Amino acid sequence: PGYLPHVLHVLKHERPDRFREKLRVTPATFDCLVDRLSDDPVFGNNSRNPQMPVEVQVAITLYRFGHYGNAAGLQQVADWAGCGKGTVELVTRRVMTAILRPDFLGEAIRDPTAEEKEKAKRWVEEHSCKAWRDGWMMVDGTLVPLDERPFWYGESYFDRKCNYSLNIQ
Repeated sequence: PGYLPHVLHVLKHERPDRFREKLRVTPATFDCLVDRLSDDPVFGNNSRNPQMPVEVQVAITLYRFGHYGNAAGLQQVADWAGCGKGTVELVTRRVMTAILRPDFLGEAIRDPTAEEKEKAKRWVEEHSCKAWRDGWMMVDGTLVPLDERPFWYGESYFDRKCNYSLNIQ
């Protein structure tokens, strides 16, 4: 058996700090996400073999997305969850299908208000170069690690932390 049941039934309630280490969200955020996604049709079927609970599918997906390198490999995630590699791919696809639906995105992501946008612009102007004031959505220097060296121009992706990554700007 995998470690996932321990995360969902023990760490979630007794050690929320450790739960967050594994899934990269608080138990409250996890519960809200599961509640919101549970009614999506992608999690239903007409088979005599029911799907895994939505809670388990979301946990597998979050664990997978919260790790990189060897820890994010299909076999590693499958071993952690106590399922097969194909199941990891399948549940990830289901969760992302539900998350990328326009109605969910419309609720979960919003553009900033004019006041929020102006506040961010003022902060950029006061804390960095004044010419960057209108670059209010720019995130400078955030590294997104890649699982492996890209085939084309791979050396260009090698960062100062000795990983292959994308720099968000």
